[in-house]
Amino acid sequence: MKKVVKLSATVGILAAGIALGSIFNITAQGAGATGQAGTADDPVVTKSYVDQQIQKALGGGVTTPPTTPTNPTTPPPTSNPSDNKETAAVDNTVSVVTLKPGEKLIANAGTEFIIRSGKGVIYSRDANGVADLTDGKDIGNGQPVGNNHLLSFPRDGRGIMVQEGNTYNLIVMVRGGYSIQ
Repeated sequence: MKKVVKLSATVGILAAGIALGSIFNITAQGAGATGQAGTADDPVVTKSYVDQQIQKALGGGVTTPPTTPTNPTTPPPTSNPSDNKETAAVDNTVSVVTLKPGEKLIANAGTEFIIRSGKGVIYSRDANGVADLTDGKDIGNGQPVGNNHLLSFPRDGRGIMVQEGNTYNLIVMVRGGYSIQ
């Protein structure tokens, strides 16, 4: 008999808890919570729809989203005969540059480098250095750079070169403008 009473009390408490939980859930949804995603109250939209709405709001009308080229091309480096420098002004495109011993890869302001292979050091004409975004530190002139570290060049005239005594080329990924001296 005691088991039946305990079981009945347990079932009663459980039923009351479920009922109260349902009531509080319904009350919470009515008090400002939105319905399920994909309904009229909470629609699911695509990026292209949002882009179109932004264009409309900016007064540009409805436009089709831009297409990404399948084979982006990088313009070949050009030679400047007046100072015998090889330059390439490629913004937001990643170029792979091979730097031979004795050459300097000089960055334009805002350019980023990643040394992929070889041993390189920072080159700077002044006391200031280059930001190593991977380690979160500043690297001064003549200090070595770790491979696969993202370097940011805040001003023109700073760059990297092959570490002295190293006979191997330096392979560098470059995003932004640069020159080879």
